[in-house]
Amino acid sequence: MTVESNHPQITITYCTQCQWLLRAGWMAQELLSTFSTDLGSVALVPGTGGVFRIHYDGDLIWDRTVDGGFPDAKILKQRVRDRLDPQRDLGHIDR
Repeated sequence: MTVESNHPQITITYCTQCQWLLRAGWMAQELLSTFSTDLGSVALVPGTGGVFRIHYDGDLIWDRTVDGGFPDAKILKQRVRDRLDPQRDLGHIDR
């Protein structure tokens, strides 16, 4: 099934060996709760070798090895917002 949407696609690739599915799922939930219908999809992609990467329409916005660990929900939401709608107020997250 192919999803056609003009809205951005988020992909979270996580390491199955490291048991990071719950972390990836939680981050997907946070993004969907904040941006709801402004996103086309949030996909979880299993990987190996300690991978934890987040892409926004194919562009890397977080890499565990480059950015140093995992993003806080605040940082992740700000990075998505900065691409989706830079003028958008995220409420208490931006304070």
